Amino acid sequence: MRAYLVRRLLLMIPTLLLVTIIVFGFIRLIPGDIIDLMVAQMNLEGEMGASETAEGVRKALGLDVPVHIQYVRWLGVMAQEDGSFSGVIQGDLGMSLWKSRSVTEEIFARVPVTLELGSLAIITGLIIALPIGVYSAIRQDTGGDYIGRTFAILCISVPSFWIGTIIMVYPSILWQWSPPMEYIPLIENPVENFFQFIIPGFILGMVLSGTTMRMTRTMMLEVLRQDYIRTAWAKGLTERTVVLRHALKNAMIPVISMIGLLFTYVIAGAVVIEQIFNLPGIGRLLIEALNKRDYPVICGINLVLAFLVLIINLGIDLTYGYLDPRVQYK
Repeated sequence: MRAYLVRRLLLMIPTLLLVTIIVFGFIRLIPGDIIDLMVAQMNLEGEMGASETAEGVRKALGLDVPVHIQYVRWLGVMAQEDGSFSGVIQGDLGMSLWKSRSVTEEIFARVPVTLELGSLAIITGLIIALPIGVYSAIRQDTGGDYIGRTFAILCISVPSFWIGTIIMVYPSILWQWSPPMEYIPLIENPVENFFQFIIPGFILGMVLSGTTMRMTRTMMLEVLRQDYIRTAWAKGLTERTVVLRHALKNAMIPVISMIGLLFTYVIAGAVVIEQIFNLPGIGRLLIEALNKRDYPVICGINLVLAFLVLIINLGIDLTYGYLDPRVQYK
């Protein structure tokens, strides 16, 4: 187990390095230049030459050197212009080009919001998906099974942003009610915070539940046809015991893998949901950074999210040994 864990942690290093290379390179392909945006915002074109102003801002931000030099400086492998070494390797994600604030502070101020939304969405999705998926499997080809499968397809098909927009617009028109738009921190008022997150969390969880529902049903049907399940039925065990103690645990291994993949969908969905419900999370910060071409913030967010995805998938892989004793970490 220890050797497996060390090996997986070491493999994260080249994976994260590849992520940073791809993101650092591709964000430069986004149409528009941050320097032009800054010059326009500062409204200095009338006082100085536009090209002179742009060159001055570019040099001040350290964007006057080639991209590969910017990258190694951001990593902390090459010294900055002042001779100091500060970068990702040293635990510094850089400074926001617009706010002159540490990217690390910006991100970790938003992480709790996204984690709260994502956790609530995954919990909601599992509460919806697992019972319906199990019921559809043990009552195959019945009316309840058809209803459950239809609901799963509906959850997969309907996008979260459409449901969120409908909930934001129609209740305000019909009943003069809309979800709270001002963020309430969890520490200040846990109850109000929960009610603020319950609607976006349920929307995101319902969309995520469709895939898990179908996977649970498929794996339960496969397990229920195994010989040891027939033996359990022949021994006279109750349906509850056969399903919960013998079938569900073995059927959960692929479902757990699916839950790990769902975390990436949670991140993608949070980008839109946070915009709709005005939640100051990572997704909203990423949209703001993309609109302003704030390169250090974009790279920092992608690095942190990639690290979270890798850690969560590692944790899920480690649960396989509990679900199936035949799994050996060698």
